[in-house]
Amino acid sequence: MLPDITVVEVLGEYRLRLTFDDGNIGVVDLASRLCFSGIFAPLQDPDFFNKVRVDPELGTICWPNGADLDPVVLYSWAFNTPIPDYSGKPAQPKGKVA
Repeated sequence: MLPDITVVEVLGEYRLRLTFDDGNIGVVDLASRLCFSGIFAPLQDPDFFNKVRVDPELGTICWPNGADLDPVVLYSWAFNTPIPDYSGKPAQPKGKVA
């Protein structure tokens, strides 16, 4: 099951506390994760960054300009776990490049 974000809290300095629908709560530091270019450029302004909210239809966080982040990626960052491969492709043996 894919995780949905249910609550977001701004901790300051581009850090967010995220509550997921499985009950897990994690902190993500986006300062070290985002390039702040393109659609993410406005997020460099702390006042704009602080306008983050949960979009319940998408199950993730978003900003007024339409920027959002994949909740699976956020879950991975929050809990320092690998991003799952949902492609359906068989896993490649280690050391081989597809």
